[in-house]
Amino acid sequence: MNASAGTAPLDAARVGVIGGSGLYAIDGLSDVQEVVVNTPFGTPSDPLRVGRLNGVDVVFLARHGRGHHLLPSEVPYRANIWALRSLNVRWLVSVSAVGSLRDHLRPRDMVVPSQFIDRTMQRPQSFFGEGCVAHVSLAEPFCSRLSDLLANAAEAEMPSGHHLHRGGTYLCMEGPAFSTRAESELYRNWGCDVIGMTNHTEARLAREAEIAYASLSMVTDFDCWHNDHDAVSVEMVVGNLRANAVATGPILHQLMESLKQRRPESLAHTALKDALMTAPEAVPAETRQRLDLFTAPYWGPVSADQESTNTVSTSSNEG
Repeated sequence: MNASAGTAPLDAARVGVIGGSGLYAIDGLSDVQEVVVNTPFGTPSDPLRVGRLNGVDVVFLARHGRGHHLLPSEVPYRANIWALRSLNVRWLVSVSAVGSLRDHLRPRDMVVPSQFIDRTMQRPQSFFGEGCVAHVSLAEPFCSRLSDLLANAAEAEMPSGHHLHRGGTYLCMEGPAFSTRAESELYRNWGCDVIGMTNHTEARLAREAEIAYASLSMVTDFDCWHNDHDAVSVEMVVGNLRANAVATGPILHQLMESLKQRRPESLAHTALKDALMTAPEAVPAETRQRLDLFTAPYWGPVSADQESTNTVSTSSNEG
């Protein structure tokens, strides 16, 4: 672990990108090192790739692992977010495949959502517990400033004939099976716009880790409410996944151009300021150690003789 990551200034921080279905690398990432981080919450989905994209320090992580071997419920979300934060990531962009719950959100369109409804049931949702209580605000689960920059970049680089949609509600389901038609209609009645299996869990944990979070949600098909759903083939979905993955390269490049000019401050960056409920002296030593990366700015770092050993190894790799 980078021992100073918890208290490093924002102007020295990195930008993270999590690649979902179809995106297992970033075109143009240079000076790449693969970093293996052993976290208090287990092993991340994949080695993290640290490099530079359009002059910006970036950390990339394949959510499902290279080779796509992790179900949505199997993704080690806490290990992933902890590892990114330990590498001083303070802005995080999720690139994800979603199904559409609206006629106007068509395959190969992209959405930068603004809200969530969570329907997951089998995942750890917090870093806290076991003697330490924190209640962060999730009223606005996405960072509006980072989302605006991402939407601007997507609009500027959107392939011809496809559209970028700002705002909307992402329904996060457990998976891995898709929804029933009744569930799909229910989610539409709730006002949801797209459906996926991963983003809410990441966003909740990113908020506790004081990382600004935004999502580029790429539509692959209509969910099963739609009359055309039965005509959707695996080949069609895979083709849309590949096309969307290709389209993300210029979008991320343009986003980094904006972030070179201005790194937006976010309410997420101080999410724990008024959220920590337990007095530090009342927190068990093991729990305090595990949370030190997040709590050090408020409680001070755990002393060296208490600090756990978190092994980091690196290897050079051409990007």
